[in-house]
Amino acid sequence: MQQLKDLAKTFPTLPGVYRMINSKGDVIYVGKAKNLKNRVRSYFVKNQSSPRTKLMVGNINSIEFTVTNTEAEALILENNLIKKFMPRYNVIFRDDKSYPYLAITDDKFPRIRFHRGAQKKNTLYFGPFPNATAVRESIKLLQKVFMLRTCENTIFKNRSRPCLEHQIKRCTAPCVNLISQSDYLHDTKQAALFLNGKGNEVIKNLTTKMNEHSDSFNFERAAVYRDRIQSLRQVRLQQSVSDFSEKDADIIASYHAYGKVCVNVVMIRGGRHLGDKSYFPKFQQEQDDVNVIEVFIVQFYDQIKPPPSIVIDKKINKSLIQDFFVIKNYSKIKIISKLVGDKKNWHLMAQKNAKVALIQENDKHSAQEEKLFKLRGLLKLPDYVKRIECFDISHTMGAQTVASCVVYDNFNMQPKEYRKFNIKHDNPGDDYGAMREVIDRRLKRIISEESKKPDLVLIDGGLGQVNVAKKIMVELDVPNIFLVGVSKGPSRKVGQEKLILSDGNIVQETDPTHIGFHLLQKIRDEAHRFAITGHRAKRAKAGLASSLENIEGIGAKKRKNLLVYFGGLDGVKNAPTEELVLVEGINNQLAEKIYDFFH
Repeated sequence: MQQLKDLAKTFPTLPGVYRMINSKGDVIYVGKAKNLKNRVRSYFVKNQSSPRTKLMVGNINSIEFTVTNTEAEALILENNLIKKFMPRYNVIFRDDKSYPYLAITDDKFPRIRFHRGAQKKNTLYFGPFPNATAVRESIKLLQKVFMLRTCENTIFKNRSRPCLEHQIKRCTAPCVNLISQSDYLHDTKQAALFLNGKGNEVIKNLTTKMNEHSDSFNFERAAVYRDRIQSLRQVRLQQSVSDFSEKDADIIASYHAYGKVCVNVVMIRGGRHLGDKSYFPKFQQEQDDVNVIEVFIVQFYDQIKPPPSIVIDKKINKSLIQDFFVIKNYSKIKIISKLVGDKKNWHLMAQKNAKVALIQENDKHSAQEEKLFKLRGLLKLPDYVKRIECFDISHTMGAQTVASCVVYDNFNMQPKEYRKFNIKHDNPGDDYGAMREVIDRRLKRIISEESKKPDLVLIDGGLGQVNVAKKIMVELDVPNIFLVGVSKGPSRKVGQEKLILSDGNIVQETDPTHIGFHLLQKIRDEAHRFAITGHRAKRAKAGLASSLENIEGIGAKKRKNLLVYFGGLDGVKNAPTEELVLVEGINNQLAEKIYDFFH
């Protein structure tokens, strides 16, 4: 500790980022500082108020630092290093999914669609939205009012008559030329204006169109625009935010309770309330509200552009955040912390959302703790058993065998830690051999990578599979892992499973209402689902490949080009020869062969 204190004295009095490292070489904390020397030295005072900080300091083996030009640059570097190292003692607001957007493509007849991930240059994106439901509701709205298409291009190109969407007045059927390109593009432009919050302008344009058709005695067409205006007015009445002065804004509030924190974001875009979303940090640390909000803003807007206004109730370092926005090329972002009138009311709503979400999260966590406690009692396991891995095998008559491994840890399923295994042994249909291979591969990887091992392994199978797994564990000398087999029993009915314990005892009758047994069933069912999903994908891929492989002259590269171009085998089947020749590597002769093969 004295060496660390002496080391901190040698740090420069410049802005930068410091990294706390433990004896294993793992980064356990990343922090920024306006003055590196003063900030790092503050960790080694005698009266450290936070127990968690005391624990962190006790694990520090060395400290590294990087000097930056400004504190804002340090803020960005800190955020990048947190994403890279995921330090144990940092507050990390992590969402497993990218943020959803509504996209309007740049096709000849543009399509509206749900979008996540990387964005293309020529496509218009609107958002982000708080959740997928908000995007899909907006898509339905645009279908109802502007009648824009949502179908995939492969379907759009091969239509010979209007689909059901046209019949229920959700699409103008550009696929069969029931609307001109210029009129369709006009509708697309109006939809973009509406999404940008220019509803009054859209209604004015629709009214002009209605009057033009009415004056030329085209009353049927005028009635179409009249209905659109009525639908748009009705939707605006339901979704508009009339009591909020900011057209585009995020309202951010936090709530602390039970030693936890929740941050809620209410999103308003184009004068419409899109909804809200609550965020919980992956790793929590005793910090005041100001730091939590500041950390959240940096992490939340690292990937997505903020709206023109952000409403908070905490006095954060505004100049630092503004510098962060400038470096990220986000200009003219207004941070509002003086809450009066409408802003105060909306912030109170966001804070209430955060409170409700945190109470629900805490109740959910308590329920999961109770389930795990009961499961330990049912299986006679010690209290340290927390991490559970479950294995299952799936195949069809021994073909395309896939094994799954799902993980339950921290009182919840951990999808990012799931694994699929393509079984390689030479005896198709041998479930014992498949189980032997997957357990052997999984445990060898845990040993070689020194990764976290399970406290309990569940096997979806009977005594034979359990004995196979037990033998592998003995051979690899992997101690302190409990083993339980879940056998369906003679009736194969849910709730009547036999539990085969690692010591050879069998629990034959289990109370179907036992909540610990419910947790075991949930984990087992998830392993089964994941194995079947992997098997079906492998079987489908084999089916796709084999059907195209039967066509002379179509190799692996041309098969891939065909499937990518048409979006799947159905698109290839339905494509005329004139379109098949557009695919790289496909000449007229091959196009005719492909067409004849499927017809």
